[in-house]
Amino acid sequence: MELGPVIQAVGLSLLCATAAVLICLVPAVMIALLLARRSFVGKALVEMAVMLPVVVPPVVTGYLLLVMLGRRGWLGPALDAMGLSIAFTWRGAALAQAVVAMPFLVLTLRVAFQAVDRDIEKAAQTEGASRWTVFWKITLPLAWQGLAAGCALAFARALGEFGATIIIAGNIRGQTRTLPLAIYSSLNEPGAEAQTVGLVCVAVALSFAALVLSRVLSGKDRPKPMLRLLRRGNGNGG
Repeated sequence: MELGPVIQAVGLSLLCATAAVLICLVPAVMIALLLARRSFVGKALVEMAVMLPVVVPPVVTGYLLLVMLGRRGWLGPALDAMGLSIAFTWRGAALAQAVVAMPFLVLTLRVAFQAVDRDIEKAAQTEGASRWTVFWKITLPLAWQGLAAGCALAFARALGEFGATIIIAGNIRGQTRTLPLAIYSSLNEPGAEAQTVGLVCVAVALSFAALVLSRVLSGKDRPKPMLRLLRRGNGNGG
């Protein structure tokens, strides 16, 4: 088994998945906060638009990105004039992964923001704190577990993205061939069974690690505060 293609694919996948999370982080926080705290006309449409990348075939997402950002697309010439090529580059792969991963981050963050005690925020505003100060110093710290868990979940989804990536970024070795694309290419190469197995094992291991991290960060595997107090009390009483 050649280690070079495997290392290239793993490194590129980690790079693109990390960039994807960073790309969708700010929009996801804004959308999640809006959905968690506001009631407005058209909220259902916004919710459906957020979930659309989950139910639409990834190749459709990739095609739409290519239509908008390709060199002959709506925004392609303007991007080329600025020296910022998206199509058939690792940036295109990261963008495609960001689009399909953002719903997972939005959903996780929305739940986290809804769990924040509004009375604490209102008390801070009563003391003269601005909305930005309340959000930055109270809301976000209280929702940090949801934010971290959502980022890990989005990272795991980005790692596994295939359809949208191959449409907007292609399958260029060493440039856009992420781990799923490397597995696909290896399956079509005679005598590359060992390499395929190695790539699959690495993909499963990375995805599993990201899911475990998401679960740990969400606090599901941590003892609840009351249980910790009871255990401590029983220990003192013994």
